[in-house]
Amino acid sequence: MAYLAPQGFLPDLQKELDDNIVETYDHLVLAKDPGKPVAWVANVWRDPTFIPIDSIGDAAKKLRAIQRNWALYPLALHRRAALIVENLPKVSAKPLTFGTPAPQAPLGSWTLIDANTMLVSPHCSSAFPNGEVQFIENHIGSPSRAYLKLWDLFTVLGQSPKAGEFCLDLGACPGGWTWVLQQLGARVLSVDKAPLDERISALPNVEYRADSAFALDPKTIGPVDWLFSDVICYPKRLLTMVQKWLDAGTVKHFVCTIKFQGETDFETVQKFADIPGSQILHLHHNKHELTWIKL
Repeated sequence: MAYLAPQGFLPDLQKELDDNIVETYDHLVLAKDPGKPVAWVANVWRDPTFIPIDSIGDAAKKLRAIQRNWALYPLALHRRAALIVENLPKVSAKPLTFGTPAPQAPLGSWTLIDANTMLVSPHCSSAFPNGEVQFIENHIGSPSRAYLKLWDLFTVLGQSPKAGEFCLDLGACPGGWTWVLQQLGARVLSVDKAPLDERISALPNVEYRADSAFALDPKTIGPVDWLFSDVICYPKRLLTMVQKWLDAGTVKHFVCTIKFQGETDFETVQKFADIPGSQILHLHHNKHELTWIKL
């Protein structure tokens, strides 16, 4: 397997892979399967292989013989790699309008190790070049760019709240996530000590409650289709809050951002991962944080 680290987070990926690492090429780590999901990764190359090449034309011919669609990971020999790309079918990487499904056609990844060797993987975990999901941004409706994390997640998952479902948005201020959920037709209860942006609180099907996300009692809320949290707090405190809602048994789906202040708290991340039905991702629009989901 080859694991492409998100930009800036190679040390986190290397710590996850530990002694399974075989070789590292910039942010691309060739490693044995660690036997568990890896969180700090933008794209997984599932079947990488080294392919010798004699020329630019030979490289393009060998890639085309495997499949049509390829994304370059630019590692070295950039001019030579660019010329190979020119000899391959064009793959659109235009920003998406939110709501457009992720591409369905297989997208392989490749890079030049040296002038006569490619590392190639026809099958990858991401449908987007190097795992980078780009959108045509909305600069008017949302009060912050945090909405891009939900757009990213829902596009990658192919799943999002449906019209009429009840969503709880914890730590909602200024309202970027509430805005996304409301635009999907969901009913949203937004909880934060700080007020929402006035444009968001005025939207239909949005209710604001001035309260602490941590003090909220699940018994006072009732059944919840989706619980969202983008609260700024230490991972251990988030885990305690999540456990409270898990114990209540009233939430169908969870989406929470695990934020790190200083060093990555790998121990707590593992505790999140150990919750049955969990998945932990580093979205393209995440910073020094991970997204924990339980669907």
